[in-house]
Amino acid sequence: MSKQSAPPAAIDLNAATSCCAPLTQRRVPTQAAAALAAAFKALGDPVRLQLMSMIASAEGGEACVCDLTPAFDLTGPTISHHLRTLREAGLVDAERRGTWVYYRARPGILRQLASLLAVEPAGL
Repeated sequence: MSKQSAPPAAIDLNAATSCCAPLTQRRVPTQAAAALAAAFKALGDPVRLQLMSMIASAEGGEACVCDLTPAFDLTGPTISHHLRTLREAGLVDAERRGTWVYYRARPGILRQLASLLAVEPAGL
């Protein structure tokens, strides 16, 4: 018999409403913690955090890899690795157009992360 537990049930990371209450209000459910941990882990790298910021704040809501790569003193394959990590964590979507790939932030998961970290003033 395996000691591994069953994978957590899927939660909708793109839902318009938060999956769970802020950390300061109650414990994060196991399913939500498992789903959101990958996104927090991906953002834990300075280059990926900068890439996410560049993509999320890009004019028109998307950024071409051709505009992202020159902003760093890293090789193209290293940037591609970081972008793949963001994609696998569910933070961005990618679309190939000709020879270039365009990245777009997934606002649903960003809302989930932000609402989890929201801190309400005491007494409100």
